[in-house]
Amino acid sequence: MVVFAGQGDARRSLSLLWRAEAAAPARGGPGPKPRLSVDAIVAAAVAVADEEGMAALSMRAVGDQLGRTAMALYTHVPGKSELLDLMYDAVHAELPSAYPESESDPDDWRAPLTAWAGEVLEFYVRHPWVLQVSQARPVLGPHEYANLDTLVRLLGATGLEARTVRRLVGTLFPLVQGSARTVADARRAATATGSSDEEWWAARSAALTELVPDFAERFPAVIALERDGTPEPHPEGGGEDALPYPEREARETFRVGLGVLLDGIDAARAAQDAARATPKDARGKNAQGDTRKGARKA
Repeated sequence: MVVFAGQGDARRSLSLLWRAEAAAPARGGPGPKPRLSVDAIVAAAVAVADEEGMAALSMRAVGDQLGRTAMALYTHVPGKSELLDLMYDAVHAELPSAYPESESDPDDWRAPLTAWAGEVLEFYVRHPWVLQVSQARPVLGPHEYANLDTLVRLLGATGLEARTVRRLVGTLFPLVQGSARTVADARRAATATGSSDEEWWAARSAALTELVPDFAERFPAVIALERDGTPEPHPEGGGEDALPYPEREARETFRVGLGVLLDGIDAARAAQDAARATPKDARGKNAQGDTRKGARKA
């Protein structure tokens, strides 16, 4: 289920996101009633989505959470589309906006980036419905921008050119989101399907062995990877070793993938420094030499 943000009235949504205008007052009525507010409505909507998923989100469900009718909410929030934008941006306020430099090495850019990625992973796992909001159309809220600004600053510390940093932003978010989605799916699979991971694999492994007896001969690379690439459990046990296999694999994949990506950033920095250290006239001569070599081969 993919949901696109920004489906409501653009001006009204942005006004609410940035609190550019005061919320409309609650309708009067007989007897004292707690006043509704945009923040209270958003908090209730987030609670519904966290507990029951995006499919359960509706103005009526949020009203029930608050002990009010759905109609009472429309004074503050025009509709579900605008509410989704507000929810998405509101939960992003949980993410830290600063990561302290290492006391031992102020130039260490890897540690803050690693910390950022870990924080964002856990954020998505806490709010898996956020992963259903398509990145094709951003919400354009203040907290979403704050998180983006944080990442850009952390990547800027690498010294890489802005155009490279721009593409790294588009690489890091999908890496974290993909791992978080696998963790979230692993946690809800048993409840959603009615069978545990052990039951699911036992039934299908037995059937696959019976129906495809030449599986190993047909897919030798997969068999070799399973034999040689399975990580050893931590000697002390406990910790993540106690997690269900799919979640444990997703978290290990995240760590390894992030490490390789950071190694790539280090290599890109070295290449950029080498290019800057090479005199311009030497670069021009090298380029001309390559052109002449190509012409002779032709």
